[in-house]
Amino acid sequence: MEELEDPTEKLKETLEALEHKEEAEEKRERWTSSVALTTAFIAVLAAIAGMMAGHHANEGMLDQIKASDKWAFYQAKSIKSEMASNTIQLLTAIGKEVPAENAQKKAGLEKDKADIKADAEGSEKSSEEHMHEHIVFSRAVTIFQVAIAISAIAIVTRKKFMWYLSMALAALASIFLVLGFLAH
Repeated sequence: MEELEDPTEKLKETLEALEHKEEAEEKRERWTSSVALTTAFIAVLAAIAGMMAGHHANEGMLDQIKASDKWAFYQAKSIKSEMASNTIQLLTAIGKEVPAENAQKKAGLEKDKADIKADAEGSEKSSEEHMHEHIVFSRAVTIFQVAIAISAIAIVTRKKFMWYLSMALAALASIFLVLGFLAH
């Protein structure tokens, strides 16, 4: 006698296949959401690093401009000091008495020059420090951007190792971000 096929058997198999498909789709959606959230977090860190890089670049440029202004002022004081020195030499050469105010003026100009030089060198040093911090933050920005790009590739290709790579790069960029903040 011929065995009758259970009509619900095929239906059960189809339902099980659908359940597995739904579970796989749900897992994929959770993974995609995780990648999207970590990418958004990386983007926030990149924005912070970018803001700090820009800040330090601006401050470095402003300090360099201040140093240039101070060096120009130093040059002006040097010219005045040289003129006072020449006046003293001329008066001495022709046998005239050098007024005390000329010697005092020359001494004052030399003191001013020393102060201005110290200020200019301080501004140059500050500029260099800001530019160094700018470079550290810029490295963080660049690595964060690469991490974001690799996250996008991970979603498109559905390759988890790409996502892990992007998170590793974000961790590396975070080290530069922290180093930038610690450099203050």
